[in-house]
Amino acid sequence: MKALERALVKNDVDAARRLSREAVDAGAADDALALLARHARDRPADPLAAETFLETLDATGVVRRFAGGALLDQSAVDDVSQEALISIAASLGSYTGQSKVTTWVHSIVRRRVVDHLRRQRSTAPLTEELSPAARMSSVIATRVTVQQALDALPDLYREPVVLRDLQGHSYTEIAERLDRPVGTVKAQINRGRALVAAGLRGDDDGAGA
Repeated sequence: MKALERALVKNDVDAARRLSREAVDAGAADDALALLARHARDRPADPLAAETFLETLDATGVVRRFAGGALLDQSAVDDVSQEALISIAASLGSYTGQSKVTTWVHSIVRRRVVDHLRRQRSTAPLTEELSPAARMSSVIATRVTVQQALDALPDLYREPVVLRDLQGHSYTEIAERLDRPVGTVKAQINRGRALVAAGLRGDDDGAGA
């Protein structure tokens, strides 16, 4: 993990991503995620750790496994996984390191599952039952700070998020336009939305001060 830590300190994006992937392949994802979460918490102005954390977490598939263990409907798993990823990104600053990252992640996924099931049972207004993409689109339309968070995204994520949530293109259209596999586009949009949520965290904290 020392090499990954050096890459983060040096802001070496390529090395940080490569070393994180290698950690996942070597079965050391927990150690890499803990290190990335700690850097994201301690250096909130530096987006590299948060970006790499989300990429690494998504690559492990644990969020989808946790959601899939509680939900049978695949579309529900998709929605809850995305909601959980957004919540995780926005909550990175609260990770204390007292438990494994996957334990902390599981608690967030569980809350999003409960929220999903509660919405299914309730007669809440339709706006509360919008998909994550629709909710993000609504936020983008009403908050200037979201545009600022979008502007701060790496091109890898900003382009597909803008094409999907601002311009309304389908995943297939975005994949064709960007010459990327559809599965890659979906993953990048999920991660991009989560990073936008993380970027808004500081603004929300300030608003409540």
